[in-house]
Amino acid sequence: MYRKNRLKERLQNAENVFGCWTMLGNPHATEILALAGFDYLILDQEHGLGDPSSLSLQLQAASATEATPIVRVPWNDHVYLKRVLDAGAEGVMIPSVETAEEARTAVAACRYPPQGRRGTAASTVRASSYGMAPDYVATCADNLLIVLQIESAKGVENIDEILEVEGIDVMFIGPYDLSGTVGQLGNIKHPEVARLIEHAEARIKAKGLPMGTVPHPGCTWKDMFARGYQFVNAGSDVARLRDGSLADVKAFREIYRGSQKTAA
Repeated sequence: MYRKNRLKERLQNAENVFGCWTMLGNPHATEILALAGFDYLILDQEHGLGDPSSLSLQLQAASATEATPIVRVPWNDHVYLKRVLDAGAEGVMIPSVETAEEARTAVAACRYPPQGRRGTAASTVRASSYGMAPDYVATCADNLLIVLQIESAKGVENIDEILEVEGIDVMFIGPYDLSGTVGQLGNIKHPEVARLIEHAEARIKAKGLPMGTVPHPGCTWKDMFARGYQFVNAGSDVARLRDGSLADVKAFREIYRGSQKTAA
């Protein structure tokens, strides 16, 4: 179902937006999270389950809600991006962009010629409402949200050149992979990791682009918005299922196993 990208419009209006990961590739989990009221969902095909075929079911589930589905692709691959776009993704997230050339390649994969290299089947694909959205080809490039991930020391070093590439809507800082590229995997508070993140933040803010990230130990999603981020993912379907289950099981065992031992 082709529709106006409200999330992109909100970001352009300098609003904060709040999202969640979906890792399970399940349309029912997607529907529950979308109905819960998240502004957007990241349908993760880099580390999550699924492929372009199963993805269409998640996109259909989200299309009946106000949530905007954004697909994180496995890599900066124009063939995979083409399939995701044809399936009807309203946004794409592209991991590990390290140079301006890689950024240009990502944007070009999302646009029809002559502005890009996306192959066209607009008369038949879901993205164009199966050819029933007459303005699709003329408007789809401006309607799509493109999120590029900066998640390496090299990407931070090249941040100014990357930011000059036309067509980027959100720059997303991935702190965990970034920490790994300087030998401090998961140690977000290490001085070198903190320096790289702060440098990327400063350059993105100076450019005036919306900035995205995830919370990490010591920084909640509220802290991230206060720090100047507009686009923040909090949790995932897996984490919410896991953490809620662990908490209930722990509470049960503490209350009832203790009392049962006492009674015995």
